[in-house]
Amino acid sequence: MRRQFHRASFSAFRQSVVVAATTELDRGIGFLLVPVFLAAGVIFYFSLNTEPDLYRPLAAVALMAVCAVISRSWPKTHLLFMAALLCASGFVAAKVETWRTATPMLGSEIQTRLTGRVVIAEEMANGRVRLTIDLISTAHPTLRYAPDRVRLSARRIPPDMKAGSLVTGYARLLPPTGPVRPESYDFSFDSYFSGIGGSGFFLDDPKVISTTDPAPGASIASAIENARENIADHIRSTVGGPEGEIAAALIVGVRAGIPEDINEAMRRTGIYHIISISGLHMALVAGTIMLLLRGALALFPDFSSRRPVKKYAAAIALVSIAAYLVISGVVVAAERSFIMLAVMLVAVLFDRAALTMRNLAISAIAVILVSPHEVVGPSFQMSFAATAALVGAYAGWADYRADKVRAPPAKRSFLRFLSRKLAVGAGGAAMTSIIAGSATALFAIWHFQRVSPLSLLANLAIMPIVTVVMFLAVASAVMMPFGFDGPFLYLMGKGLTAMIAISAWISQWSPVDAVGLISIRSVLLATIALVTATMATTWLRLAAIPFAVAALLTIPQVRTPDLLISEDAHLVAMPIGGGELAINRARSNEFTTDNWKRALKAEAIVPPETFAKDALDIADPVNLPPGSPFYCIGDLCIGRHPSGAIVALAENRESARPACGFADLVVINDATAYNPCRDPRVLVVTKRQLARDGSAAVFFDPQSATARPAIRYAVQKPYRPWHEQRRYSREARGLAPYKKPEKSESKPPQPVSSGE
Repeated sequence: MRRQFHRASFSAFRQSVVVAATTELDRGIGFLLVPVFLAAGVIFYFSLNTEPDLYRPLAAVALMAVCAVISRSWPKTHLLFMAALLCASGFVAAKVETWRTATPMLGSEIQTRLTGRVVIAEEMANGRVRLTIDLISTAHPTLRYAPDRVRLSARRIPPDMKAGSLVTGYARLLPPTGPVRPESYDFSFDSYFSGIGGSGFFLDDPKVISTTDPAPGASIASAIENARENIADHIRSTVGGPEGEIAAALIVGVRAGIPEDINEAMRRTGIYHIISISGLHMALVAGTIMLLLRGALALFPDFSSRRPVKKYAAAIALVSIAAYLVISGVVVAAERSFIMLAVMLVAVLFDRAALTMRNLAISAIAVILVSPHEVVGPSFQMSFAATAALVGAYAGWADYRADKVRAPPAKRSFLRFLSRKLAVGAGGAAMTSIIAGSATALFAIWHFQRVSPLSLLANLAIMPIVTVVMFLAVASAVMMPFGFDGPFLYLMGKGLTAMIAISAWISQWSPVDAVGLISIRSVLLATIALVTATMATTWLRLAAIPFAVAALLTIPQVRTPDLLISEDAHLVAMPIGGGELAINRARSNEFTTDNWKRALKAEAIVPPETFAKDALDIADPVNLPPGSPFYCIGDLCIGRHPSGAIVALAENRESARPACGFADLVVINDATAYNPCRDPRVLVVTKRQLARDGSAAVFFDPQSATARPAIRYAVQKPYRPWHEQRRYSREARGLAPYKKPEKSESKPPQPVSSGE
């Protein structure tokens, strides 16, 4: 009897699932899942350890397309083949983008005199100027494998230098770096798809050779860039201070000059998204334009009653955000936001609902097909996660309101009416912040290892100010050609002063935001939960609950490294307990140490202690207590991990040889050195290995202090296209640092390639 009851229950449940799934398909969930499967194919391509060819993925697309056509009579099988077809199409799109980009990357550090054309010139907060330059030629030495575009900083630039100027100067060029630790942000990947083949700095001030215009297409780009810089200079001079830098960032997307302390305060409070031109800014610009136009046209009732003024306002708003996209520099975040908002405004033009999941899916498909590499970046993931959550929540609330029987509103006094509107507005802003923050939390932790505990308070306090500031920004942009933008920029600066003060105050009260590493499984499970909850419209959305619970439970299922090594073998960091992170250099790269602190959940940096050779006896390092920081004598530094493992850092093979008798890990900052230790239990890491395989994470055995440590490198072999340049560096080939040959009267210096 009980078995029959269970069978009946299961049969009823199965029938309910079939009915709900059929309903979802009828409501168009199949189209909503198109970008999901495309993104899955893209992610699969970029997660491969080897670079695939193009022919087999194309054959898979053709095969899946044929199978999908043949299986149309079997709906379930047809859906499976369509999903496979979309995944294969995403894979092919990513492969084609990689093949099409093919950015030439600098192989090794070198100094050369370069000549090129300025693409972008950005003033930075530290007083230097960052130049993006298209290389034309190099000399002394001539690079045989030179990159097409580089990014260099300069102390000063000539006053007549602008975008399109032909410049020359002696510079030190550096190849793109890899991740600062395994599974972190890959700068080589970003440089490859941004077209930047190298970076560095001018050793002297660059000089302008010519200001003649380049080719027609480049001339238009230079004119737009010069217009952006002129507008930014005008805003800075009118507003002044850091407020002027933020105002320039909001209007024309030039944000290199914002002081770092203000950037950090906004990151800690969770409002840094305000600085990056994205969906918020595009929506505020479009909303302001539509509001002003509809208000202005309402003054002419005869015209507005006979004409679709809403469509007119939407069309002009579309043109306005297109102009905003161009003047803001066409950065990826703004480009993606423009596509998303343009779809919504076009929907208004065709009498369709603007804020729907279908429109979001269309914009996601466009972004994935145009720039597949963005799928694996934090900007794409967080923006679409937040938007999907908000659209899904709005649709759910609208359905709830539609099914609810409401009594006619009672008459209220003006004061009660105003207070209710303010309460509803504050509640809506709070829910918006909660929903968007919850949807993006795990993505933020995965990419940045930080959270903003007081982001809700900060956004509630600042968003009204930002709304007014963006209204003033639009007004100042409209009035700028006529010279009447001064009052609007002045008020905009006052609003930004209040925003900076509030973010700084909340940042002081914000607890430590570093949360360490989380499991990739939790991020994938959370993604599935988000997709299910936002796209399903029936009770099937409840299927998101187990995935969400599983995502929370798997967050800690990741092992934190016991030691991190930079890819140049210059810096090593080791947690020693009590929230302290011991490093081997008194002066270290601030960006790297900050990233390592967040990943290892450290609060303080402990620099090494340096002693003279006769001031400290390290003949028996085993006596060092566990959790000791690094002690340095000459070319050798020694520290001890809390597990008991001893770490030795040496500048060359000779200084590393004595450490073979007691150390569990030996790091040698010398590309010409080879393993001096005969004991296989000692892990030796040389500069050459790190140059080939990138930064490293080391794991000691907590059960046995004598077991060989495990190590994981950031870069896998065989190299993907954005890492191919690593094999050509001097360090990767086991060569000593390049030294300029002495001048000889009999033989002139010979040209040297970028790989030498």
